[in-house]
Amino acid sequence: MLKEIVIIITIIVVIFIGNTITQKYTTQAVEEMTNILNSVRQEIFERKENIDVNKIEEEIENINTQWENKHEKLAYYIEHDELEKVETNLTGLKGEIEAKEYGDAMSRLDQSVFLLEHIEDKYAFNLQNVF
Repeated sequence: MLKEIVIIITIIVVIFIGNTITQKYTTQAVEEMTNILNSVRQEIFERKENIDVNKIEEEIENINTQWENKHEKLAYYIEHDELEKVETNLTGLKGEIEAKEYGDAMSRLDQSVFLLEHIEDKYAFNLQNVF
């Protein structure tokens, strides 16, 4: 009987530790991506007429590189559909920037930030998500 209790407690502790680690990484990844996206948004918003296209395209490449790095680790424990939605938006964002459709790009930026925050909320360990 004692052996089974120890095994159960060990499993529960491992689950909580694993959840804490994954939640911390998810929060960090979402925060980093959101900060980069918001900096691009701010750059576009502040310079409406005099946008430095090269700088924006460089930032978009940086976003895609960062996302590829984050995507690899997030894919271990987050639904692929959720990650694909973000990736689709980032690809659309790159296209909007290349086409110089900055109004549509702002919309894609906002959608990407929303999806990232949604992933963070959806996989947070709280009572609402447990039940």
